[in-house]
Amino acid sequence: MTRASASTGASERDWTNPLRDPRDKRLPRIAGPCGLVIFGVTGDLSRKKLMPAIYDLANRGLLPPGFALTGFARREWGQEDFGQVVYEAVKQYARTPFRQEVWDRLAEGFRFVQGSFDDDDAFDRLEQTVADLDRIRGTSGNHAFYLSIPPSAFPVVCKQLARSGLSAQDVEQWRRVVIEKPFGHDLQSARELNEIVDEVFPEDSVFRIDHYLGKETVQNILALRFANQLFEPIWNSHYVDHVQITMAEDIGLGGRAGYYDGIGAARDVIQNHLLQLLAFTAMEEPTSFSSDELRAEKIKVLNATRLVGPLDETTARGQYTGGWQGGELVRGLKEEEGFDPNSHTETFAAITCEVNSRRWAGVPFYLRTGKRLGRRVTEIAVVFKRAPHLPFDATMTEELGQNAFVIRVQPDEGVTMRFGSKVPGSQMEVRDVTMDFGYGTAFTEASPEAYERLILDVLLGEPSLFPVNEEVERSWEILDPVIEHWAAQEKGPDPYPAGSWGPESAQQMLARTGRAWRRP
Repeated sequence: MTRASASTGASERDWTNPLRDPRDKRLPRIAGPCGLVIFGVTGDLSRKKLMPAIYDLANRGLLPPGFALTGFARREWGQEDFGQVVYEAVKQYARTPFRQEVWDRLAEGFRFVQGSFDDDDAFDRLEQTVADLDRIRGTSGNHAFYLSIPPSAFPVVCKQLARSGLSAQDVEQWRRVVIEKPFGHDLQSARELNEIVDEVFPEDSVFRIDHYLGKETVQNILALRFANQLFEPIWNSHYVDHVQITMAEDIGLGGRAGYYDGIGAARDVIQNHLLQLLAFTAMEEPTSFSSDELRAEKIKVLNATRLVGPLDETTARGQYTGGWQGGELVRGLKEEEGFDPNSHTETFAAITCEVNSRRWAGVPFYLRTGKRLGRRVTEIAVVFKRAPHLPFDATMTEELGQNAFVIRVQPDEGVTMRFGSKVPGSQMEVRDVTMDFGYGTAFTEASPEAYERLILDVLLGEPSLFPVNEEVERSWEILDPVIEHWAAQEKGPDPYPAGSWGPESAQQMLARTGRAWRRP
């Protein structure tokens, strides 16, 4: 394997230094006076991702000195109880080292409000808490509300925010709402949800979190494509045979089986994560990297994206069964606690799309996702057409495949290129080799967690990495026919053994066109 490396040309920066040179354009902006309110603060997302991300931002010097964090939940906690929960979450899950002085300053802004979502008194107390923070912490009326709650609770919380005046904003203060996926379960429900949220918050104050868009490697797609002349001439249907976008997990549902039943892999991953990755891969170069320009180019791609049929042959779905995985005997889906053994909810889904544009006409985009697959990986593989003429004997190239450019989103972030090279020796034998670029070895600065970037963007009012209504609804328009097609079939998802790469029907889906899935 040939390994490529890169240098940043600068020593590692000290994010915690308050005397950073403001002329250094590489440094991110620091949020102004503000606070964040988390609904659902007792959940795993808050404990494992949100609280640690907030501490990491503070540790990097990117939050204002008077930043305030308020938790809202039904638990009968006091301020000290809430502070202890945040402390334990930070100690266990924070990315950056724990520093007592940072923690002490951050903890001064912790508040907790006890109540349920339909409790008017609780929201009135929350409004008073926010007002007190404006006076004591200097948050200046700027507050974001993070709805880390089930979508079914969005309407009541939004209405309470409006009733209590918490959503009110003017030219001197901002109020924003952060919504976690799923954004509905089909097009109709997504539209209804958007209408409810839009009644309370203007569109530019609504931030729909897709944590994949906060990953460095997803953003690097744009850098690779538009900062390098190397790829542009071949990034089209003249040279690209097909594109595979994969998000594979090696874990099962476990305790989430009851929640997952009725949602499925297509709704959970393809509708948001994978279609967004498709848009980044296929979009044209924006005139600038402003949020409006980026969104406009993504929406163009989604509007041009169509399913390839017939759906019986160009889609596949499956449910994992028990078996050996990683030296461990694991349970099948229907043995998971809380899962209906008669359910047709899929844990593996694959679809075929095309982007009907001059650049991509005729190039299939294969999107797949699943649980209990061979390994945990998310990648985008651009597979190129074979050379039109090979001046070699067939025996000399029998181990030669198609050139591929692979962007690894997780877990080992980086880029791999696959191409043919002569095998050392007296014979002209050509074999595939790979050249690899890894973020971990090329840069001294560690990549921040996706939630760090996204929470900071919310506080800064930077919407580039957040899908708007039109993107969400168009994604459902693409996926809904597949969901409806599967629902109309008497036959359920095809079984596949844990540790494999999905059901046989998924392999046949590509084999019909003379192609095969990559083994990441």
